[in-house]
Amino acid sequence: MRTVTGLSNPTVKYLRSLREKKHRRREGVFLAEGLRLLTDARESGRVPQMLAMAEGRDHHPLLDALIAAVEAEGGDVIEMSEAALSKISGKDNPQAVCGVFGEFDTSVERLERSASPIFLVAQALRDPGNLGTMLRTADAVGAGGLVLIDDCADPFSVEAVRASMGAIFTVPLAQARWDEFASWLHGGEGQLVAASLRDAVDYRGAPYAAPCFLMVGNESRGLPEEYEMACDLRVTIPMLGRADSLNAAVAGAVLAYEALAALRP
Repeated sequence: MRTVTGLSNPTVKYLRSLREKKHRRREGVFLAEGLRLLTDARESGRVPQMLAMAEGRDHHPLLDALIAAVEAEGGDVIEMSEAALSKISGKDNPQAVCGVFGEFDTSVERLERSASPIFLVAQALRDPGNLGTMLRTADAVGAGGLVLIDDCADPFSVEAVRASMGAIFTVPLAQARWDEFASWLHGGEGQLVAASLRDAVDYRGAPYAAPCFLMVGNESRGLPEEYEMACDLRVTIPMLGRADSLNAAVAGAVLAYEALAALRP
């Protein structure tokens, strides 16, 4: 373990830079904050390359286990001031620990169709909080993965990682353009289901078939018509109040639980 002092220290600057996508892409790593989230990572078999923590912290068995895991893998364990952690996190009350992880392989080919009866698919999801919530939902329903189509928010941003509540480490994640995803999907079994208003049936009691890929669109525009018409099934969630649509992540959760109930005996 080493100690870092001063806000202008190169290590502090490096960790701070990982809040920006261009630096994450260049280094092939991302930042995750909080003992609970890092413990979820460790328990799922992912250990940070670098671990930074507040000096003078209270001992905690989960933190001790995390330190031991990082050291066993030859990683870097660093103590620093709370002010330095605040600079890294951009928050006045930062988490007492943060870690640097290597980015995962997000090719769609790594998904296993047999892993679950359902998968979640999100197209042009722009809000990192929604993206993180989609990951959390995928974990909750036991989905085989989350597929991000076209220009989505960066799943490795600090905001998305935080919103995932650790699901970034437990849910298989894939990123692809529409044509690439459609080609992969048609290469094997898989029913593509769109949340739609075009010639759609009620989501309750719809003829779902496994493996079922449930697709929701952009928060404001929904899915492109071309994508909807290419789906095997289009379903709609009735709006009983004044709202004309649901949050994308909420819609994904509603559809996921309904499809799961239909597909599991």
